[in-house]
Amino acid sequence: MRAFAWLVVVVLVVSGCGSDEPDDDATDSAPSSSSAPDGPAPSEETSAMHPKPSDRPATGTVITTEDSDYGEMLFDRSGQAIYLFDKETSAEPACYDECEEAWPPVLTKGGPQAQGAVAAGLLGTTERADGSVQVTYGGHPLYFYAHEGKHEVLCHNIEEYGGVWLVVTPAGEAAPA
Repeated sequence: MRAFAWLVVVVLVVSGCGSDEPDDDATDSAPSSSSAPDGPAPSEETSAMHPKPSDRPATGTVITTEDSDYGEMLFDRSGQAIYLFDKETSAEPACYDECEEAWPPVLTKGGPQAQGAVAAGLLGTTERADGSVQVTYGGHPLYFYAHEGKHEVLCHNIEEYGGVWLVVTPAGEAAPA
């Protein structure tokens, strides 16, 4: 009887638990290592249909647009306004320590994602001194203001930490002051 139970388990596992429908979770798990070592290697078509998790690009921070008193501008997906620091003339961040506490960088763990009127070609990243990855747009490192609520734009054209903070337009430029 015990041998029969094992046979049923093996048959169910091999047959995909009796379902002919594709398993949406199957693409999220690594391929099983239970195949015989001398079995055929997966074909390119099979590998493309079921990529390993490490083969998929990480989804990064979503940058989108919304209307504001300064026209259409960048926000993150949650509605937090995004700014650039005019002191920075390249993609290299200059806002650290106290500046970084007041103006946290827009960070990402994967390639940033464009939404709304955001031009995907203007999105990029730069590495910060601590190794974290900051989103850039039009070559400008991007920041939030720490003391601002969602869908608020309180700090456009504010001078702090040796430069001016400005909201960013979909064209990748500072909105007019």
